Amino acid sequence: MNMVNNEHLLKYDKSEINYSGTLYYLVKDTVSLKKYLVVKGDTTGFQGEINSADGCLYCPLMPENARLLRHRIPWLSPSPIGLRPSAGMGDRLGLATPGHIRAVKDTPFIPVFAQQSVRENARTGRSPQMVLDEAMWGIFEEGWTQNWGADADHLKNTEDLLSFIRAGFTFFTIDPGEHVDNAAQTDPVVVLREKVEALPWDILQSNPVDLIDTYLNKAISLDGVTLQLSETNLLRALAKYGKAIAHTKNMYQYLLSHIGSRTFDLEVSVDETELPTSVEEHYFISSELTRLKISWVSMAPKFVGRFEKGVDYIGDMDVFRAELKKHTAVQHHFGNYKLSLHSGSDKFSIYKLAAEYAKGKIHLKTAGTSYLEALRVIAKVNPGLFKDILQLGINRYSIDSASYHVSAKLEKVPAFAQMEEAHLADLLDHFDARQVLHVTYGSALAQYGKLIKQSLLQNEKDYYEGLRVHFKNHLNPLLAGC
Repeated sequence: MNMVNNEHLLKYDKSEINYSGTLYYLVKDTVSLKKYLVVKGDTTGFQGEINSADGCLYCPLMPENARLLRHRIPWLSPSPIGLRPSAGMGDRLGLATPGHIRAVKDTPFIPVFAQQSVRENARTGRSPQMVLDEAMWGIFEEGWTQNWGADADHLKNTEDLLSFIRAGFTFFTIDPGEHVDNAAQTDPVVVLREKVEALPWDILQSNPVDLIDTYLNKAISLDGVTLQLSETNLLRALAKYGKAIAHTKNMYQYLLSHIGSRTFDLEVSVDETELPTSVEEHYFISSELTRLKISWVSMAPKFVGRFEKGVDYIGDMDVFRAELKKHTAVQHHFGNYKLSLHSGSDKFSIYKLAAEYAKGKIHLKTAGTSYLEALRVIAKVNPGLFKDILQLGINRYSIDSASYHVSAKLEKVPAFAQMEEAHLADLLDHFDARQVLHVTYGSALAQYGKLIKQSLLQNEKDYYEGLRVHFKNHLNPLLAGC
């Protein structure tokens, strides 16, 4: 056999399992840095080469082998997570899952290890199948046997759904933001009426008269909050979110018709819009989804203040607290979904509040923070590469930041060319440098992806430990409500 050299193999002891009479475990060739699935026993269907030294089949980590391993070992497939507290841990490199596992272990949070949006897949050059498979190999490596989820994040149209369905995803985040009419916030009543009349009422299965009669001037008593929609506020909510609700219904029906007998989780996200979601609008959206018999497990409204990428909450904490209390009152009134915190990474100042008011019904969604922890390792073990990545980020920031909510200023990024190598990692804690690095990941991976992954594979223990500490800091403040 010439695929691997036994002298250079590192075995991941946690991965070893004897299931139904066949032995499975994972190894890494410490020279090539490639990982292999080792199978001893029933090797039917696996693709690889027999090692004459031990008689085992050594299999590359390819989709066909991943698919068969999932078929044989049931906990290697994702499953719906329902209303249990959960945390989405996006991984733009496909290497972070073992670190995520070490953070979530022995907590009540159900982890969503495979989480990627269409936008992220386009920028990282990954497919839904790659995202799910790479998460699965990390789960296998770490010996995780509990439930986990796979989130197809920020789906905007039905064309995006099919590849995630085929890959085996179990959590679908519908983003109808492009159908939200932000102009309705300031439109005069006469324009609002025109917009409401033009809504797709066949999809909404109602009409303006009936909906106005349902909601108008009726006191809605929630937990410590009383809502009453005036005609103007109701018209504004209809005009602003009517098409988005119709779009969500279409996406939901497409899922039902294409996913077969599988069950799944649905999240509704309106966080990537221009204006905050008022508590009245939150109630209206939830009420309409209920009326249309759409089953969903979490919702992400757009909160007051700024939930920017990679940094803490920006805004008046007293205002946020007051609004959060109202939003969670709506959530608890319906009782069938969790509050989802999008762009939730590094929002340390609000986690305890979210835990207190959501009472455990919470989903934390993170993405690029795991990539930033990877760069923290790079800064320490390959400072030259880190400097190149940051310079590329500065060059690309104006273009790559266009689709993200960030406010970093290039002129505020510290001069780093002559910075002492021991202090480079401190730039990951600097507001402007951190955001520049966060949103330019696609450009960095396109140019330096192989070098980044090579450095991390050579320093896995450091990367996994950094992720463990970083995510523990996220999850610990949220435990109070669980």
